[in-house]
Amino acid sequence: MKHGPEIHARLTSQTRLMVELMARAPYPPMHTLTAAEARAAHARAAGVLDVPKPDIARVQDLRVPARDGAGLPARLYADSTAAGLPALLYMHGGGFTIGGIDSHDTVCRVLAQLSGAAVLSLDYRLAPEHRFPTAVHDSFDALHWLAGEGGAALGLDTTRLAVGGDSAGGTLAAVSAIHARDSGIPLALQLLIYPGTTDHQDTDSHALFAHGPVLDKALIDWFFHHYIDSVDRGDWRFAPLKSAEVDGVAPAWVGLAECDPLVDEGVLYADKLRAAAVPVDLEIYRGVVHGFLTLGRAIPEARQLHADAAAALRRAFSG
Repeated sequence: MKHGPEIHARLTSQTRLMVELMARAPYPPMHTLTAAEARAAHARAAGVLDVPKPDIARVQDLRVPARDGAGLPARLYADSTAAGLPALLYMHGGGFTIGGIDSHDTVCRVLAQLSGAAVLSLDYRLAPEHRFPTAVHDSFDALHWLAGEGGAALGLDTTRLAVGGDSAGGTLAAVSAIHARDSGIPLALQLLIYPGTTDHQDTDSHALFAHGPVLDKALIDWFFHHYIDSVDRGDWRFAPLKSAEVDGVAPAWVGLAECDPLVDEGVLYADKLRAAAVPVDLEIYRGVVHGFLTLGRAIPEARQLHADAAAALRRAFSG
């Protein structure tokens, strides 16, 4: 990836080393691959730089019913077998095209361990086989199921729920929070980790980081080409900044990476929430890049994000 010395200088030393090693790796750019090839490449790399995977008391694979009759794979994590735990519905990142339960297995274990809450990781259906709005519908269906018979059957406290996710999963969490408000499902928190929120990628940070590092314009275009038709980009379920109003949605914890094309739209969404009198806790992690959540072995700020997000969940569920 080509980026100038001014961007290089912004990175922490650990992030800079990781970016340099990635640039030297003999692999083709993801945007030159098919979706199937990209998924396989992502799966091979997943977890390599993540923190050690903690053992926790409860890990349960299950199926969540979708509106079209499909059974969506999901995995429940909890560091206790006690009944009555609050629960976070978590949607993974990956541009709506790659990623899944396994790519975010360690992150969900860590969040469950540090927060004391149960975490339900959803394997929503991916593009291009399932284009917009399938992933949105899957997220909404999982939230309704968790708030109703599904959560009760798992022994969870369905009165203490949150939604969360990173990148594309952060987008799904943000729109799920709006849907929860409209559906009368109370949420304690929306946990948004570098979410996409705009209909077009035209902010200053998209221009500044158009050539990366890690996430660049070519890859963003590749993701969205697979996921959504241009005519649908103004839909708030793709771009929550386009939502007519966000009054009354759940309080938000927003964690962003400074050296990320998505940082400006994350700030804009935090501002939109604040303007609607929604409580917002915004953290911008300096010198790190998009995707750093799962790079805790290499980037210490990832471990700080884990701790901060878990603390936000604890506060929300104890309030």
